[in-house]
Parts: sequence; C-alpha cells; structure tokens
Amino acid sequence: MHIGTTLTNFIIESQRKFSGATGEFTGLLNDIAVACKKISDLVNKGDLVGILGTAGSENVQGEQQKKLDVISNEIFIEALAHNGHVAGLASEEMDEIYELPKQAPRGKYLVLFDPLDGSSNIDVNVSVGTIFSILKAPPGVDNPSTEDFLKPGTEQVAAGYCLYGPSTMMVLTTGQGTNMFTLDRDFGEFLLTHSDIQIPEDTQEFAVNASNMRFWEEPVQRYIDECLAGKDGPRGKDFNMRWIASMVAEVHRILTRGGIFMYPLDSKLQSKGQTGKLRLMYEANPMAFIIEQAGGAATTGRERILSMSPAAIHQRVPVVLGSKNEVDRLTGYHH
Repeated sequence: MHIGTTLTNFIIESQRKFSGATGEFTGLLNDIAVACKKISDLVNKGDLVGILGTAGSENVQGEQQKKLDVISNEIFIEALAHNGHVAGLASEEMDEIYELPKQAPRGKYLVLFDPLDGSSNIDVNVSVGTIFSILKAPPGVDNPSTEDFLKPGTEQVAAGYCLYGPSTMMVLTTGQGTNMFTLDRDFGEFLLTHSDIQIPEDTQEFAVNASNMRFWEEPVQRYIDECLAGKDGPRGKDFNMRWIASMVAEVHRILTRGGIFMYPLDSKLQSKGQTGKLRLMYEANPMAFIIEQAGGAATTGRERILSMSPAAIHQRVPVVLGSKNEVDRLTGYHH
C-alpha cells in the first residue's frame, strides 16, 4: 500500500540540497509537529476533557486567555525546550522571551509561536490554529536576548501554521515554495497533500471585520466601497465577503482558492496607542513568508511586511495579504 510523503521525509529530502545539513532542523520541525498533534487532539476532544472556557488570566496584550491558550503554550515549551535544537523561545502568550533551563542543551535556532490563534472561536467549535516562525540563533549565544529575536521577516529560516479544522493540516515554507500536509490520524503522520501552492493573482473575495468600517482610513474605505458596488461599480465585478476571526483559517482559505485578508490600521486602535492589531513577530511575519512563497503579497498597506525592522517582541502592525493584484491595489490606494 502506498504511504505517501511524510513531513519528515519531505524535510530530509529538502535538507539534502544543502551541504553541511546536520538534521537538527528536521528534528526541530518534528518536535513542532508533535506539539501540533497534541493540541489537535485536545481541540478535537474539547469539553470532554474540560479545556473550554476562560483561564481567568490575561496575556501580555491584556486579552483574556482561554484555558487552551495556556495549555497550548505549555505544550510547545515542553516539546521544544529540552530537544537541543533551539537556543530560545518566544510566545505571544508570554510577556518576555522564554529562557531555556540551565541544564537544557542548546541548538542553533530561535522559535517564535502563537500557540493558539483565533482562540475566541474555541467555545463555538470554529477552526483555530497554531502559527510558528523559525530564525537562526546568533552563533555562540547560549542565552539569546530579546534583541536577538528582533530580525526582519526576510531572515526567517522557515514559517508555518497548523489548522485544526475538520482535518488537521500543516502548511510550511522553508523559502522554497509553500507546501501543505494533512494529518492521517490512523498512523499519526502528516502527509504531503498539496505541493508548491500558488495563490491566484486575482480574486473576488475579501475578508475583513466590517464592523470596524467607520474607524478605517480612507484608502481602505475606498477599496471596500468599490468591492461592495459590485458589477455596477468601478471594479465591474461582484465580490463576496468572508470573516472567521481566525487568521490561520483566513490564510488557509486564501491559499486554497485566493482572496485578500485585511486587518488594517484604524482610529479605534490608534486611540488605544496601538499601531495595528496583529503581532508582527508571531502572526504577520510567518504568514507573510507563507503567502509570498505561494505567489501572493503581504503589506501593512504602506510597506512590505517582511522588510520591516522589528522594534519590540510584541509589536503590532496592520496586515493586508493574499492575491497579489488586490494587495497591490489597496497598497497603491494608501500611497
């Protein structure tokens, strides 16, 4: 019986293209996959194992944490902190970077992760996911500082996400295209199901939280007004709107059939002293890497996300990503 290409085999074959590859990167991705499998199992069980509802705590952004936010964060730390492949970890759910225990072996990678994106959807049984980004650690540094994590998105070694939906799927890029793997629960392996994904350059579908329309900047209002005008408007075609409130699910749909996702800057965010909603290091950078490797585009509305120089580990930015021609159009309106 044909098994197919497992995630491990895919990474090993990819690493063979690079001289001097040690297998450490393969081991790291395997450990991330193990963490995602565990989270997937918990999401699937839900209230059967008592992991729904709030945890009674807030994260560094002042957001109410769900029980599974906290549990997922712990799962990632347990999976990565002692594997010898990483020098440091950073999570959206932790105020500061996580320093490895003194006795833990050190590796040459830094991992940033959002352990459970879209966790507001958990209690209503809507898709959620995990996002991760991998950077090279500075040579010879056993205890990296926050500044060691603050690298532009162009320096990512790899990025990916795991979607916990009707099936569990992992999407990964190592800078050589974007590939999709589906978890076969019968024998517990991620199998390659879509290779070298390409996003259509044009689309008739947009995703945005329209309840914020009155707070948007003029370029975004103009773009959405033109979409809503349909065939009789300046675009000459009808658009559909989608909104799941889970970035992983939104990006997955775009990778599958095209579209544009927007969480733009607005006056409500600015009144709170925020420069955007989504986190550059944990959400925007990894998703921008995945999208660009699939032929799409990702900007803040004003500049390419991957070219930004991070100023803080929890920095927020506006995000516009997806089908290239639509992203370019909206970015052009900002200019």
